[in-house]
Amino acid sequence: MNHSPRILIIGSAGQLGVELQRSFKDVGEIVAIDRESIDIAVPDQIRDRVRSLRPDMILNAAAYTAVDQAESNAETAMAINATAPRVLAEEALCLGALLVHYSTDYVFDGTKQGLWIEEDTPAPLNLYGASKLAGEQAIRKVGGRYLIFRTSWVYGPHGRNFLLTMLRLGRDKDSLSVVDDQVGAPTTSIELADATRTIVDGALAGRFGAHEDWAGLYHMTCSGSTSWCGFAREIFARASKLIDAKSPEVFAIPTSAYPTPAKRPLNSCLSNDKLKAIFGVELPPWEIALDKVIGVLNASH
Repeated sequence: MNHSPRILIIGSAGQLGVELQRSFKDVGEIVAIDRESIDIAVPDQIRDRVRSLRPDMILNAAAYTAVDQAESNAETAMAINATAPRVLAEEALCLGALLVHYSTDYVFDGTKQGLWIEEDTPAPLNLYGASKLAGEQAIRKVGGRYLIFRTSWVYGPHGRNFLLTMLRLGRDKDSLSVVDDQVGAPTTSIELADATRTIVDGALAGRFGAHEDWAGLYHMTCSGSTSWCGFAREIFARASKLIDAKSPEVFAIPTSAYPTPAKRPLNSCLSNDKLKAIFGVELPPWEIALDKVIGVLNASH
């Protein structure tokens, strides 16, 4: 690619989209699109925008992520999480553009003992997971120059996420009850965006061979694991400045004590071995990544 690339970031106002804009800002011309400027549930709007912009790279950070609401809003969830990725893959293929897309640990049922690998058979427990799996499958069927990164428990200094919810509740409550039998790897939008940049730079520079050598599906999470309860306790242990020096007591409860419309997998731990083997990329331990996000929030507090 001899010219300065045009990078289309879809879902630019979300927690990952904001970090992708930061991480890719010096790569080329960024065109940032959010729900105010396009309805990605409408395929024709996506096609028209991509064809008019003719990007060299599409970073799709848009998703329907309301897990419980998806159970009663299946049509919209499938349009955004399954149909839109297929349309983006088709348009990227026509342009010879690189498509980067993000998926979820919720494609698995959580019953495996140990780490999930890319070759494990998906069996989503909820509509959100099923819609994200359909998006993965659609992109892989279209083919071309694509990267799908499955990640887990995404949070960061922007948007709506578990960390920011805990900080808000921590200011108001003396105690919280948090599920302790769902285990995964909290992964920050900062680390996801920066790892994406590293991999994309290498792919476009030819360091990983032709796209047939590297295009595909990869797991990408911070290393280590914890429960939601353990995550909450670590947040409060680090965030005294952000919650006015309060530290609510966090009580562990089982999933059965917190019924939700959508079932969640108990084991969401993904193996990142393939990511490291192909790209040489390894995200930091989740606790280190959490420190970085808390640092960003403290700096802006």
